[in-house]
Amino acid sequence: MLRHRPILPTSFANPSLFSRKTNSSTSHDSGYRTRVVCMSTTTSPVGKSDRKLISVQPNEEVVKVSEWVDCLPEGLQPYAKLARVEKPIGSWLLMFPFAWSAALAASTGSLPDFKTLAVFACACPLLRGAACTINDFLDRDFDKMVERTKMRPMASGAVTPFQGLCFFAFQMLLSHGILLQIPNNSLMYEALFLFLICTYPLMKRMTYWPQAYLGFTINWGILYGWHAIKGSLQPSIVLPLFLSGYCWTIFYDTIYANQDKEDDVKAGIKSTALKFGESTKEWITGFATACIGSFALAGYNAALGWPFYAFLAAAAAQLAWQIGTADLSSPADCNRKFVSNKWFGALIFSGILLGKVFS
Repeated sequence: MLRHRPILPTSFANPSLFSRKTNSSTSHDSGYRTRVVCMSTTTSPVGKSDRKLISVQPNEEVVKVSEWVDCLPEGLQPYAKLARVEKPIGSWLLMFPFAWSAALAASTGSLPDFKTLAVFACACPLLRGAACTINDFLDRDFDKMVERTKMRPMASGAVTPFQGLCFFAFQMLLSHGILLQIPNNSLMYEALFLFLICTYPLMKRMTYWPQAYLGFTINWGILYGWHAIKGSLQPSIVLPLFLSGYCWTIFYDTIYANQDKEDDVKAGIKSTALKFGESTKEWITGFATACIGSFALAGYNAALGWPFYAFLAAAAAQLAWQIGTADLSSPADCNRKFVSNKWFGALIFSGILLGKVFS
């Protein structure tokens, strides 16, 4: 990715996404600083048709090389983009709550059942893709009014609503076949998740707290993961673990929602980013504190060893870094902070694994 950061005496009035041509003299202009980050093995130059200029700050432009999905057969590209296969962060965020719960449910001094984890890891991209598909189906008219989402397959017309629903059904059926391989698989938990992902997109029309509803959806895996191993639930561990994941989801999705604040207001879409406004950092600090505290309680009730608390401290530092450095007026920085939550999830999972071994 090539980033050209123009230093101009005038500021842009509108920080929303826009396109603009560049020429070869730009990189030689003394008024520009150029930073090159190698993200491709190809040595061929990026053509004009393959570049998209995105303004992420009043003084920042990004030249974005085409996603790898553009190399797929033309007929498959819209469906790959509909399932967000080029953005795996969503699958990670869906996977971690299940992995935490399954690891906590393991016997004392033992590692979790990696076969169960592997089965869910295979189903997770399909479940996440199905969630994105039904979200785009229900939000297709709203997406047309938001700069970041107006080129999504159903909003742009690359995939018809009927085709999108068929693709959604295909993903759910395939994921169901995979989840049947999990011990103590429960149709009730699958049905609950299906209901949650189908109704979540409607929340942004009804309440300024759609992120709170998303917390139930994403952390469905905590209940499912424990039941998959134990065949039942243990409230003293599962409930604080669920509360931890719930608060974490509101935390990172509020940061994510700050990317679209201006367009959301125009489209009539609600979010915690708009609800919290100038007090956003105070709110997400509260959710981060509740998240870490609930994790500590879950670990204590599960009698985890000292490594868990060491990793929990590192995870708390990661959240503090996000809060302290997040530029909520910069869509690019909000997205970077959102994506960084994969490291938080990995730290918690590592802490649970080692905490079980040394318990």
